[in-house]
Amino acid sequence: MKRVLILLLALAGVHALERGKDYEKEKVCKEFANLGKDGFTSLSIILYSRKFPSGTFEQIKHLINEVVSLTEACCAEGADPDCYDKRTSALSEKSCESDSPFPVHPGTSECCASQGLERKLCMATLRHPPQEFPTYVEPTNDEICEAFRKDPKGFAEQFMYEYSINYGQAPLSLLASYEKNYLSMVGSCCTSLNPDICFLKERMQNKHLSLLTIMSNRLCSQHVAYGREKSRLSHLIKLAQKAPTAELKDVLPIAEDITTILSKCCDSTSEDCLAKELPEYTVKLCNYLSNKNSKFQDCCQEKTPTDVFVCVYFMPAAQPPELSDVQMPTEKDICGKGNTKAMDQYTFEVSRKTQIPEVFLTKILAPTLKNLGECCYSEDSASCFKTKSPQLKRELSSFIDKGQALCADYSENTFTEYKKKLSERLRAKLPDVTDSELEELVDKHSDFASKCCSMNSPPLYCDSEIDAEMKLFQSS
Repeated sequence: MKRVLILLLALAGVHALERGKDYEKEKVCKEFANLGKDGFTSLSIILYSRKFPSGTFEQIKHLINEVVSLTEACCAEGADPDCYDKRTSALSEKSCESDSPFPVHPGTSECCASQGLERKLCMATLRHPPQEFPTYVEPTNDEICEAFRKDPKGFAEQFMYEYSINYGQAPLSLLASYEKNYLSMVGSCCTSLNPDICFLKERMQNKHLSLLTIMSNRLCSQHVAYGREKSRLSHLIKLAQKAPTAELKDVLPIAEDITTILSKCCDSTSEDCLAKELPEYTVKLCNYLSNKNSKFQDCCQEKTPTDVFVCVYFMPAAQPPELSDVQMPTEKDICGKGNTKAMDQYTFEVSRKTQIPEVFLTKILAPTLKNLGECCYSEDSASCFKTKSPQLKRELSSFIDKGQALCADYSENTFTEYKKKLSERLRAKLPDVTDSELEELVDKHSDFASKCCSMNSPPLYCDSEIDAEMKLFQSS
């Protein structure tokens, strides 16, 4: 399985399409023969669906049919040695046509301005942004079996497409393993005497794999969106908010460890990478933080490392303790050898004083610290710090205050209660608006809050929405 996935990635990456480089082609042909056409097609559906989650099922199928067809033809005994190169060139040409049946990419026109291998390599790098809000809803047992009995192959392909576009940021091997298990369950249960009991038993057995797939999709989506350093900052912020009475020395190793694990596992071809890493990580997490918050203690009583991790992941921010005002890092702190620790300390101190969601803090803290650090390279760094520090502190404080106002009451109330309180606040602030205008404002603000006011809000979506919502809220 691992070798096959790597080879399919190589095929998708088009790194071996240059004339004379038949080595990768030979490996792909060998695995095509080992897997068979159906197995090769199934893995291709998963691969291309996760790469192009905005593509329709029909577009993905068109692309896969072309890839499988060219692989089958060019790997056949006696095939023209130039078959692989010619067919992939034709594929890239077809992708550049105005009525191309393949998934549409924002950068296609730029790639199509190139020729030959350069075009193929350019198009191979194109991918759609991930779906940060999965919409997949599992059908009922009866609906599953009805669709399966009607067209087993069609059901399997539709499921692989829908699940992969929704959870495509999960490690590829893990995603493929879960989908294979799921389809095996459907095949067994829909032909059993009592499908409902069968599904219940199978889902219980596959609960761990299902949970790990969904959680890894969430974690890896954020990790990919932020990059390693910003991801580390994000985990530090979340842990500081969940355990505000802890010290930096307790929290920092945990934030660094999860960042290292995700860097290792999100692109891993091993389906059990996260499963192997989580036990040691959760032991360390509980050793460092279980006595800092009663909710950590509760989570650390869960039966499995995955359950412990999920419990901590969804833990809300704790009530901030009374702490003294946080001072901006000085020139000595930032420009010295230990500047990373000084920035981490500042991030930690600011984070544990507020319950503002992490997507807000990451958005403002990263550029604030970068801006301050630039003073180290100015001609008069002391003067730069003296001028910038108060200004940046005011901007940071203002941003946090606005964020707290935007998300006020959201985490402490049910959604219905939140909307009621939001309506009351807006009515007091805007006494002249009509009922319909007020309802529209409440809907806009509450939709934003439901997506960006929680501990684990998606960063790509919320980055631009926060700016827009702050402008809207000011004008409201």
